Amino acid sequence: MPRGTHPADTTSDTRSRTLCAPVTTAGATGRKSTTMEPIIQEPEGPEASGPEATRRDAGVTESARANRGWWDRNADEYQVEHGTFLGDDRFVWCPEGLDEVEAELLGPPEELKDRTVLELGAGAAQCSRWLAAQGARPVALDISHRQLQHALRIGGPFPLVCADAGTLPFADGSFDLACSAYGALPFVADPRLVLREVRRVLRPGGRFVFSVTHPIRWAFPDEPGPEGLSVSGSYFDRTPYVEQDEEGHAVYVEHHRTLGDRVRDVAASGFRLVDLVEPQWPEWNSSEWGGWSPLRGRLIPGTAIFVCVRD
Repeated sequence: MPRGTHPADTTSDTRSRTLCAPVTTAGATGRKSTTMEPIIQEPEGPEASGPEATRRDAGVTESARANRGWWDRNADEYQVEHGTFLGDDRFVWCPEGLDEVEAELLGPPEELKDRTVLELGAGAAQCSRWLAAQGARPVALDISHRQLQHALRIGGPFPLVCADAGTLPFADGSFDLACSAYGALPFVADPRLVLREVRRVLRPGGRFVFSVTHPIRWAFPDEPGPEGLSVSGSYFDRTPYVEQDEEGHAVYVEHHRTLGDRVRDVAASGFRLVDLVEPQWPEWNSSEWGGWSPLRGRLIPGTAIFVCVRD
């Protein structure tokens, strides 16, 4: 799911390790976060003040390192700010509030029973917790150890894996389904690495559904008010958005792909695109999330969801 300013979740890195074995039980479907343990991160030394925002090239390794560090540093704040909207065990695809209960992009809930499901960029594993409640057998994967500590804090009867989305630590054909709600794909320099890995670990006929910021949003300022409704840049400028410290080291990176780029990435990675969902802003949603707002959401799309099948 998106972070406060630019949409974000997890990305890839060069290491992988299992954080824990299956942990405790999930809660009631759809409830908000009610976990009583404090969400406080242990201090890790002084923070660089005021990263500079720029547009410049950032490769696979730099992007991975920056985004893993960003999520480890900001996981606590993210869960405090957005935990109520996300709940403990809802499957929400986007800030528009599209819920898998209604969308059924992975298939009818009754058909999820006993399906093995890989969630990429799981964060606190809210989606995996919902999948487990339907009888599925999810695995929640994230690059950020701190995000997965929040998943462990809330609990759930499934494994948590801290790993590289571009080098998945699973055997070929391990999963029936895969999903990612704003995880991994927006933050990797080469999205085809992730797509090909997901295809590898899916069984034939397996479905991969992922949501990202709608590419058209890159042409507009990332503001929720009227100032976010005027084009300020080229939609075709694919230069990454980078936040960097005083020494020029990236501390956060996000990559832009046009809609056509995304479609070509899917096809080149061996998937068949069966649907492209652009959720409309619902009347009930009065929330603002970074640049997402009722004002903008009713005029321009904010999210694109790709439904892909491995033939």
